Amino acid sequence: MNVKNADKITLLLVEDDDIDAMTIKRSFKKQNITNPVVRVYDGIEALALLKEKKVTQPLVIILDLQMPRMGGIEFLQTLRADPLLSDLVVFVLTTSKAKSDIASSYGEHIAGYFVKGETGDRFSGLVNMLKNYFEIVHLNEE
Repeated sequence: MNVKNADKITLLLVEDDDIDAMTIKRSFKKQNITNPVVRVYDGIEALALLKEKKVTQPLVIILDLQMPRMGGIEFLQTLRADPLLSDLVVFVLTTSKAKSDIASSYGEHIAGYFVKGETGDRFSGLVNMLKNYFEIVHLNEE
């Protein structure tokens, strides 16, 4: 993938909180990120879409950890155990500052861990970082 195809990356937003999801989408729009965003409410829903190939690839997952039914850590463990999904790029965006959550997430090979409350005014910086990531990284396209 090259710069001219950066807008082809689908964002799978795994976030149960409507306000947080709206804030994330609004921030993308404000930074002129026009990538398609598919939002699901928990890990079970995300896995179902991924396994049924209902999300366009290449894709990047933005994952909350604190969710009902299947939380983020369990989702990551299931994702990494599946040979067809194990190489997907995941960024964690959560309220948890727990060292155990950070260690568990990085243990499942995430691309980055961001704490929602700490981003504050810097959230646009996080969105910009994702935009730049999309423009320079080479993702596996099926």
